[in-house]
Amino acid sequence: MSDWIIYALLSAVAAALATVFAKIGLQNVDSLTATALRSIVMTLLAFI
Repeated sequence: MSDWIIYALLSAVAAALATVFAKIGLQNVDSLTATALRSIVMTLLAFI
């Protein structure tokens, strides 16, 4: 299997887990605030 396929699958799994953990951690937060925080974190992670 090509390396890029493995990286793509790992990226998809990481994105799914990030969404699940964000929903668990931000249960008592307004949805707009939670979306903004999630967007900021994903933007920061994109540049690492």
